[in-house]
Amino acid sequence: MQKGLIPMNDFQRFQDKSREAASLVNESETALVVAHIDADGISAAAIASAALERAGKSHDVVFVKKMDDEAVELINSSSAELVWVVDLGSGYVSRFKHPSVLISDHHVPEKDEHGSPVQVDNVLHVNPNLYHLDGGQEISGAGVTYMVAREMDPANMDLSYLAVVGAAGDFQDSSTGRFMGCNRAILQDAEAMGLVQVDEDLRLFGRETRPLVQFLQFASDTPLPGLSNNNTGCHRFLDDLGVDLKRQGRWRCWNDLDEDERERVRQAIAHLLSSQGLDPGVLFGETYTLPTQPRGSELRDAKEFATLLNSCGRYDDAPIGLRICLGDAQAVREARDNRSEHKKQLSMALSMVRDNNMIKERGWVQFFHAGGEVRETIVGITAGMLLGSNGVRRDIPMIAFAHTDDGEVKVSARADRSLVDRGLDLSAAMRVASELVGGYGGGHNIAAGATIPLGKEEEFLDIVEDIVSAQLI
Repeated sequence: MQKGLIPMNDFQRFQDKSREAASLVNESETALVVAHIDADGISAAAIASAALERAGKSHDVVFVKKMDDEAVELINSSSAELVWVVDLGSGYVSRFKHPSVLISDHHVPEKDEHGSPVQVDNVLHVNPNLYHLDGGQEISGAGVTYMVAREMDPANMDLSYLAVVGAAGDFQDSSTGRFMGCNRAILQDAEAMGLVQVDEDLRLFGRETRPLVQFLQFASDTPLPGLSNNNTGCHRFLDDLGVDLKRQGRWRCWNDLDEDERERVRQAIAHLLSSQGLDPGVLFGETYTLPTQPRGSELRDAKEFATLLNSCGRYDDAPIGLRICLGDAQAVREARDNRSEHKKQLSMALSMVRDNNMIKERGWVQFFHAGGEVRETIVGITAGMLLGSNGVRRDIPMIAFAHTDDGEVKVSARADRSLVDRGLDLSAAMRVASELVGGYGGGHNIAAGATIPLGKEEEFLDIVEDIVSAQLI
């Protein structure tokens, strides 16, 4: 594997740890895979499951929403020889008592009282943050799991595309418009296998499945003057460019256009943004096509593939997402209902927050409380989509609250990359503030979460504000 943008010594140590983990898996006869429910977690679970299956290891896969007491007990009481925890677990190393636990995760590790990562003999911990690599944008949970699988058997390189999907689901290419670091190396594996095609293009969502008007009308967090949320304006824009919306009675999508048509649209959008004093570069960069998947399928574009997986996990059907990753065509058909519900629920959540002016500002954070009106599994996505949209500030973090089914409060925090560059660490803020009010939390510096007791929200915000102000001053 090429090192990409990774310092060689860090990369080598990370790879050595992946090789050690691979040996542990290969030496174990039975395994339990415990995975998170989002696109990255589902992709990671599929990589682990496929690698175990190929190695002849008997195993089960279980999905969990969060690493709570129930999930910890599931791990500790497992009768499997090995418990492989993917895309979560790094913040709870000290709580795992099972005799053989492997963690392949990219979230911020648990620290001891001296600020050093917790290490215990029964846990083999593969995490980029332990090697000065950025788990927020250099490699995802699926990517870390792929590193292990690749060391188990080079034939597992054909799972690299799933790591690309996982990283896309975690928006790890968003800040730069392309993958970096370990993600770059994994992408090169996928390209070499003919499983991912990389192009420079317009980075709007729905390249394979959205009709052109909807592609422009709804696909960007960056407002397109005269196009965003303007059906008539999009029709006129495309008509003026001589781009046919239909061919042979079928609505055309972006990837149905020939290169000349796409270039006309790209140039017109760049001119439109420039004329409004906006940087066109934010909408252009790398796109990731999966050429072995059918044309017109949501599986052919990495972002759409990830969104389909997210829709499964957020609506209690992560096993369907696993089946999709493992090549089950029937699962794709079943998942489309989840995708429709996901889009509907997100649209309702965004409208509710905006229409009711629910976002409140403090000195150092902005927040909204959705109560029981937004599913806890999508409140983080809602916060991320709101951040920086029309009328919402990017210069302070967004904190979102929602009630959970078991009477607690789910907290999701999102921030712009510029704040992280200034020293913001939402993972630390969520972890410390939640623990001080009787909860738990963690995540990444740019995106993190917590679970806290009901009624502790204001106290929690007070603590978060203190932490954020100290980080950013």
